[in-house]
Amino acid sequence: MEPTQSEPTVYDVTVCVEELREALREHGITLPSLRIDLVSFAGSYRTPRGLVALGGCNVDTARKLAAVLRNAAGQ
Repeated sequence: MEPTQSEPTVYDVTVCVEELREALREHGITLPSLRIDLVSFAGSYRTPRGLVALGGCNVDTARKLAAVLRNAAGQ
């Protein structure tokens, strides 16, 4: 069965994480815990979801991310 948008491969999620990391870096934002949630690929009862774990960040980073998102929404 070919993967669809709802069934990403580990490679798809890896590329997504790297694209997100680079986009955040362009705005001076680093999420140190940004990674693939490998557990989301381990289930045997449902199709893997391929989740991205954004992880925790400090208040300054959260505020910067919120500001970037608000600015982008205004464009």
